[in-house]
Amino acid sequence: MRKNRLLLGIVILLHGLSSCREDRMEVHLPQPQKTLYAPAHTSLTKEEYHDKVLGALVGSAIGDAMGVATEMWNRKDIQRRYGYILGLSPALTNQSPEGPWGHNLPPGATTDDTRWKYLLAKYVVGHKETINASAFATFITDYYQTQAKKLADAQIQTHPDSLDAKIENVDWIKEWARVAFSYQEKDMSHKHVGHRFYGGEMSCAGLLYTPLFGLVAPDTETAYTLAYEHAIFDIGYARDISSLASAMCHMAMHTQNMDSILNVHAFIDPYQYLDSRLVGRIPHMIARTTENYVLEAMEIEEIPLTQSLIRNDSITLGRIPKNGVAVMVHKEAIRLRIPKGFPGKDLDWYRQETIYKNLERNQRLIAFHAGEIWEILIAGLKFGGGDFETTLQFIINYGRDNDTVGAVAGMILGAKDGFRQLPEELKTEVLAINRDILGIDLEALADELTELAYPE
Repeated sequence: MRKNRLLLGIVILLHGLSSCREDRMEVHLPQPQKTLYAPAHTSLTKEEYHDKVLGALVGSAIGDAMGVATEMWNRKDIQRRYGYILGLSPALTNQSPEGPWGHNLPPGATTDDTRWKYLLAKYVVGHKETINASAFATFITDYYQTQAKKLADAQIQTHPDSLDAKIENVDWIKEWARVAFSYQEKDMSHKHVGHRFYGGEMSCAGLLYTPLFGLVAPDTETAYTLAYEHAIFDIGYARDISSLASAMCHMAMHTQNMDSILNVHAFIDPYQYLDSRLVGRIPHMIARTTENYVLEAMEIEEIPLTQSLIRNDSITLGRIPKNGVAVMVHKEAIRLRIPKGFPGKDLDWYRQETIYKNLERNQRLIAFHAGEIWEILIAGLKFGGGDFETTLQFIINYGRDNDTVGAVAGMILGAKDGFRQLPEELKTEVLAINRDILGIDLEALADELTELAYPE
């Protein structure tokens, strides 16, 4: 009897709890939907598209050509030799696989940055039905084998001097082909090849060509994913950076708003780098920090008393008071030499020097590290505020891998402004030298990409 009363009590208790649950109102907060981060107006006429594609190709070549003479230099060495670079300089350097394929070429000559974009454009045009990583790897290995076979030509065997140019072609592509071959084999025993590429560092491999996907992709996220799939030479977050450059280029095709272009890293994230446990998205953090370098420098309104600037070997104002009266500086004040030809005021140089010093604090072991390239790119685009020449001059005069950074920035801004708005002298010279001396016809390439996007 006692047992029955106990069971009855349990049943009553459970019924009461159940009633409480039924009476309790459950609240569900809505989950945010994915933000569509895209320009308001994305439609371009065929003529507008062609102008922007040609602008991107030529803009990239201008950035490449502006940096070729001082590629990998320290900025102080650039100042001693050239002062402040404003435009194109002769490529006074020996030929090399990654550099110009000729000794001491005229202003407007380009390097592997332009060759890679030319090569990728040919791949896109020739593989419009099969654009994927496997097809890309095959395209690279086919190109390598074609160049390697030329070394066996009878003419080369009887004329050794003609061998040099052919060797450059093979030398340039052979390490890339090694990775492409291992990618095709899909054998785990060959995966080490990709991780030893360029010493196993996070080099800017993909950045040499991925921005071009932004010209042909239908939307910004697809520009990212196309680049990501084809960045088979990148490791770590270098792959994310290569893909972001493509997305920025696509954004630039459809908007003049630099904030929209610069903030791609905050919104375009199909593989969820922002959700990375503990670390988050490294390119996002780099971009935010670098933008602050620029913003803080532009807030400087007068040169500190501890600084004195030297222009044309004479000490100028150590400070710029509001009343305009010169202030004497201490004889032991730190002196900053303003490069010859710098077009701005003393305060302008002090601000730029401040940004450069912050960038130098984060220099990597190799100048072509993807993270360093990304940092300088963001600084240049933020500092230039959308102006083509100001941006490229900032990048080129900083040094390091300035031709690669200049090529990426030039493609983004060229896509934004279009060919017609590019500086007349720069675009004319670069077009002519690449076509007549290097055999790269950028206008014909723009025609091919336009016909691909707007078939008759």
